[in-house]
Amino acid sequence: MSSVDYVIFGIYLAVTLSIGFYHFRHNKGEEDYFVGNRNMKPSHVGLSIVATDVGGGFSIGLGGAGFLMGLSGAWLLFTGLVGAWLSAILVIPKIKKIDRAHGLMTYPDFLRLRYDKRVALTAALISGIGYLGFTGAQMLAGAKLASATFLQHNPFNMEPILFSLLIIAVVTIVYTVAGGLKAVIYTDTIQWIILLVGLIVVTIPVTLQAIGGFEVMKATLPQSHFSLTALSLATFINWMITIIPIWFIAMTLYQRMYACRSAEDAKKAWYIAGLFEYPIMAFAGVFLGMCARVVFPEADPEMAMPMLIRDILPAGVTGIIIAAYFSAIMSTADSCMMASSGNFTSDLLKPFLQKRLKANPDSLRLSMVVTLFVGVAAAVLAARFTTVLNAILYTYSFMVSGLFIPTAGALFWKKSSSNGALAAMAGGGTLTLLLMTKIITLPAPLDKLGLDSTIYGIGLSALLFLIISPLFPDHIKEQHAHAHRQN
Repeated sequence: MSSVDYVIFGIYLAVTLSIGFYHFRHNKGEEDYFVGNRNMKPSHVGLSIVATDVGGGFSIGLGGAGFLMGLSGAWLLFTGLVGAWLSAILVIPKIKKIDRAHGLMTYPDFLRLRYDKRVALTAALISGIGYLGFTGAQMLAGAKLASATFLQHNPFNMEPILFSLLIIAVVTIVYTVAGGLKAVIYTDTIQWIILLVGLIVVTIPVTLQAIGGFEVMKATLPQSHFSLTALSLATFINWMITIIPIWFIAMTLYQRMYACRSAEDAKKAWYIAGLFEYPIMAFAGVFLGMCARVVFPEADPEMAMPMLIRDILPAGVTGIIIAAYFSAIMSTADSCMMASSGNFTSDLLKPFLQKRLKANPDSLRLSMVVTLFVGVAAAVLAARFTTVLNAILYTYSFMVSGLFIPTAGALFWKKSSSNGALAAMAGGGTLTLLLMTKIITLPAPLDKLGLDSTIYGIGLSALLFLIISPLFPDHIKEQHAHAHRQN
C-alpha cells in the first residue's frame, strides 16, 4: 500500500469515529441507543442488515469459499435471501403488531410476553453469549484483513495478526460504545455502498485485467470451480439449516424491526437485504476468491482475497476498498456488540439492579458501560479463533439450536408452554455444544451423513418442545392471553 492509501484509510477512521461521537451527543436514552427511536427509514435499515450480515466475516469467508470451491460457494448467501424473505412474510407482521402495543426493546422481550421471565432470561443468556462470540469472529476477520494489507509491520514487534486484532478492537469498541444503533445504521449505509461499488465496478475488472482475463482463470483453476453444483448435499443442507433460522431469532434483526416505523417499512428493508445478499454480494465475493487463488494459490484461503486487494489495485483505490472492507467488518462487529450488550443490559442486569438492589441506574450510561465490557471480552475470545467462517457458523449453531424451536412455537403454536420452551433451549443447545466440542460423538451411520451438529440439536429441541409443552401447559394469565391474541 502507498502513503496515499494510508492517508485515505486514516481519514476514513476519523470520519467513522466522528459519526459515533456525533450520535453520542444526541442519544437521549436507552430507546435511542438500542432501537434508533423507532423512526428509521427502510432503505437505511435494509442496507444496515446486509452490511451486518454479509459485510463483516462473511465477506472474508466468502472469499475463502470461492478460493476453495469456486462459484458453488455462492450458495452460502442464498440462505440470506431465503431467510430474509421468509422472515419478512412470517415474522415481521406478528412482531411489529406486538411492538406497537408494548414498545419492545429486545428479542427476549417478545419471549417474556409469550412465555415467562425464566424463558426470557435463558434466551438472553444464550443470545448474549452467542453474539459475544460472533463479535469476536468479526474482530478476527478485521485482524486478518489488516494484517494482510496495511498492518504487516508494527513498532512493537508483535505478531501482525495480534497487533491488528488490538487495533480493530480498540476502534470498534470506542465507536460502538459512543454511537448506538443510529450511528451503526447510518454508517452501514455508506459503508455498504462504497464496498459494493468498489468491488463490482473497480476490483473485479482491475483484477481480471491483472491476471490476464477470464480465460486464464479457466485454465488455472479446477473445472469444478466454475460449476454451481460442486458442493455436497450435506454442505448445502448444513448451510440452510444453520443460517436460515437465525433470521427468526437474531437480536440484531429484532432491534432493526423495532427501529422501523411500521411493518411495511420493515418488510421493505428485509426484501432489500435479501436481494443484496444473493445474487449480488454472493457472486462478487466468491469470484474475487477465485481470482485470489490464481494469484496466490498457496495462501491461506481467507487471507488470499485481502492480499489480492493489497497487491493488484492501484494506489488510492486500494485505500478506499480496504477502508470499505474494514468498515463493513466494523459494522458487523458493532451491531453484534450492541445485540449482546442489549441482552445483558436490558434483559439481565437492569432488571436485577431494579429488583434485588432497588436501584434505578441511568439506562444510557449503564448500556455504554456494558457495551465496553462486551467489546473487551469479545476481543479476548477473538484471539482463540482460527477460522472466521467456522467461528461464525459455530456461533450460529449455538444460538439456532437453543432458540429457533421455542421462537417458532411462540409465533405459530398456541399450545407452546414455558416449560416446553426451557426444555427445548436446554436440550437443543447442550446437544449441539457437546457434539461441536467432541465431548460426545454420533453413531457411525449418522456421522457418515456429514450433517452439522445444529440439525441434531434442533431435532432434539423440537422433540422436547412438542412433548413437554402439552404435558406441562402454562397457567393462562392475562398477559399470555393478550400475547396469543396479538399472534
